[in-house]
Amino acid sequence: MKLVVLGLSLSSSWGNGHATTFRALLRAFAERGHEVLFLERDMPWYAANRDEPAPDYCRLELYDSLVALGDWRQEIADADAVMVGSYVPDGIAVARLVQEWARGVTAFYDIDTPVTLAKLARGACDYVSPEVIPGYDVYCSFTGGPTLRAIETRYAAPAARALYCSVDADRYRPTGAAKRWDLSYLGTYSDDRQPTLERLLIEPARRDPTKRFVVAGPQYPDTIDWPANVERIEHLAPADHADFYSASRATLNVTRADMIAAGWSPSVRLFEATACGTPIVSDRWPGIDELLTPGREIILADTSEDVEAALARDDLEAIGAAGRARVLADHTARHRAAELEAHLHEAARARRELAEV
Repeated sequence: MKLVVLGLSLSSSWGNGHATTFRALLRAFAERGHEVLFLERDMPWYAANRDEPAPDYCRLELYDSLVALGDWRQEIADADAVMVGSYVPDGIAVARLVQEWARGVTAFYDIDTPVTLAKLARGACDYVSPEVIPGYDVYCSFTGGPTLRAIETRYAAPAARALYCSVDADRYRPTGAAKRWDLSYLGTYSDDRQPTLERLLIEPARRDPTKRFVVAGPQYPDTIDWPANVERIEHLAPADHADFYSASRATLNVTRADMIAAGWSPSVRLFEATACGTPIVSDRWPGIDELLTPGREIILADTSEDVEAALARDDLEAIGAAGRARVLADHTARHRAAELEAHLHEAARARRELAEV
């Protein structure tokens, strides 16, 4: 099929997790024989930080305004499916144009489902609205579980389907890098994650100055009091992620508050780190035990003491190996590409059946 995607970014991973998600998914989707066009709004902060400006698995084109998007009207009309992602600038207006122009299946890909639903409840979401959701044939969600039914009932989505994040297993694998850190964390700063980072990484670092820690990611305030044994990396390009995880005895997964409340919301970092064979120490949320088995494939921690106990375990390597085996069996980009294909075909069948009524 021909798929047109309008997403936040494919060209730049700076300050967002969307790019790596789209890269893994669309590379695998193209491997299945499909043609992909990605349309990205040209934003100055991404223009200055493009780490994949010319992907070899799809066609990437930039547009600078809603008016300029009209240059791609025929491509959108001719596509078998058109997918709009969350956080796309002017996303509501984009949705209306896509739903007007497209003759094939239309899909919304929510990479931020709990955040989106919280914004919708406050009437403060600027990339999707209750008015445009019913116009999408399928709502693909980063969150599974009970949230899917809620999207269908509350917002009249014709179909809501889980499309979790995943990992490009060819890019994320053990690299043999020498161990540099006892515990690492990779993620952009956010207010709601910071208390957990304080509890599960910064406080353990203060308690044990003999251990080595690292926090990689942008936008952390200068007011944070980092212990001397916590290294800071402002930005880590995706090409360096596998080495980063491989150099960590363990890595921390911290989940945003809205995603904890919804449950069934794994982050892309969770699967990427695990695919590198790095044992995960994670906060706790509903549904995590359906993705990785606690105590065998992942370690769950609530307190600083839990982290200290995790780092003292003598089976860390075995947990990392078991987690990697589970991710390769269930959570790669190739699994998600097959699921996306199935969701789009299901939506196409539903459109045909409705037309025949």
